Amino acid sequence: MTDLSFEQAAGYGICRFRAMASPCEILVDADDEPVARRLAALARDEALRVEHKFSRYRDDNIVHRINGARGAPVEVDDEAAALLDYADVCWRLSGGLFDVTSGVLRRAWRFDSGDHVPGQAEVAALLPLVGWHRVRWEKPVLELPPGMEIDLGGLGKEYAVDRCAHLLAAQTAPSLLVNFGGDLAATGARRDGHGWVIGVENPDRVTVASTAAREARLAFELSRGGIATSGDAHRFVLRDGKRYGHILDPRTGWPVTDAPRSVTVVGNTCTEAGILATLAMLRGAGAEAFLENQGVRYWCLR
Repeated sequence: MTDLSFEQAAGYGICRFRAMASPCEILVDADDEPVARRLAALARDEALRVEHKFSRYRDDNIVHRINGARGAPVEVDDEAAALLDYADVCWRLSGGLFDVTSGVLRRAWRFDSGDHVPGQAEVAALLPLVGWHRVRWEKPVLELPPGMEIDLGGLGKEYAVDRCAHLLAAQTAPSLLVNFGGDLAATGARRDGHGWVIGVENPDRVTVASTAAREARLAFELSRGGIATSGDAHRFVLRDGKRYGHILDPRTGWPVTDAPRSVTVVGNTCTEAGILATLAMLRGAGAEAFLENQGVRYWCLR
């Protein structure tokens, strides 16, 4: 089980652990360490549950069963069905830009800060395996053509943040901030009437919520709602002075051009903020215009 650390700072408790390959924090607006630790343990367990259930890297979960079905239909439970329904809605609303079958493109692309760029033929060979329109989804049964896969990584962390925020808010009155690797949800104003101070990080740095406000390029208060950031700070290819970000256009198999270095969006939930940030990145040079049309608070860093 992932260990928890705890510290008290500025009148609130901070518990930290790791999940979903990210540093995670639970900030509790209370002075009671046992309460903070109990809430953090609940969040950690829920985050690990979601990770185990929907990670593409495991061989004992529903995603593995779907991807290994070789064209056979697979029946899923209500939670998985809700995520697949959401993926379907996002695909339709985005005109095919958001596609949970596009994960197979990682066979060609390795966004490891190296300089390997695949050849056009290598990418083109994978495109027949990409396309939600090829999938048969009639809840609760999903049927993938042989060779295709789903990857819920574009939804999973934000979904886990919202799940944990909802779970913890039902357990306690104090305001909470759930932060999984920079994707956040706040459950209400703090005791002093202010929101949590959130920093929008420089895309060249990694920070955590409890220190970001001191180091960030931008800072603001959040009382309730979710925040998510999409960008290429940590996953990219650099070849001959050209940077290839990890956001791929599923229609071409190639990185989106002229996208911001990072997009941060404030939404009603972390899941909502996350999909809007991703869709903005997928629109490249049109990111700001897309977000303006959504009427949300956002920051694009180029």
